[in-house]
Amino acid sequence: MSSAPLVLLHGWGLSPRVWDVLRQALPRGIETHAPALPGHGESTMLAAPTLDAWADAVLPALPDAAVLCGWSLGGMIALDLAGRNPQKVARLILIGTSPRFVSCSAPDAWSHGLESATVEGFIDSFGRDPQATLNRFVALQALGDRDRRAVAARLNEALADTDGAAPDGLAAGLRVLANVDLRAAVSHVRQPVQLLHGTRDALMPLSAAEWLTAQLPDARLTRFDGCGHAPFLSRPAECAELIASFAT
Repeated sequence: MSSAPLVLLHGWGLSPRVWDVLRQALPRGIETHAPALPGHGESTMLAAPTLDAWADAVLPALPDAAVLCGWSLGGMIALDLAGRNPQKVARLILIGTSPRFVSCSAPDAWSHGLESATVEGFIDSFGRDPQATLNRFVALQALGDRDRRAVAARLNEALADTDGAAPDGLAAGLRVLANVDLRAAVSHVRQPVQLLHGTRDALMPLSAAEWLTAQLPDARLTRFDGCGHAPFLSRPAECAELIASFAT
């Protein structure tokens, strides 16, 4: 099977190990890369708490004309990279992704996210007890999934290490989530886009993916009934089939 390189960008608080199950389900012949976000996994590189800075930090890991697949925060970074660096991204796959994580009121209303007080609570909690906050975040990602326990176990196996310099990177990542708003940038993404989204996603609601699908110039959405925020963990074979088909 001939395909462009597939680059996988994980979400906040996790390491590239979160992709292991999906990578095993992908057909042979698909070249995959799974770089760590700043301050995550084996990466001790830190970046300013802005989406642009995090995307620029990931950019050197992207081969030209790659198929870029991002999940959650990784999906937001993938959206930004596709819009600002089109030569690097031939196709875009977004899993559990929203253009804005936090809801806001008029005049620039966005109702498809978490309340700002909830997100600020996460940031404050992480400063006091990083591990407990990661565990709570994992529980929210698995919430609503029919295979909730299995998904939570796989997420826990892939948690980023909170020792050393990592807490600073993870705290910056929470700030990125709190502040990012890609709604105005979506129209600049001209690549074909495949969205995969769980119907029971408690972190980034399905309605956010539906909004993205309507706004992106060339997008299609696949809904996974009974799945939460990480359908590639609860339905890896189906996700792998869709990704492989889209990437080749």
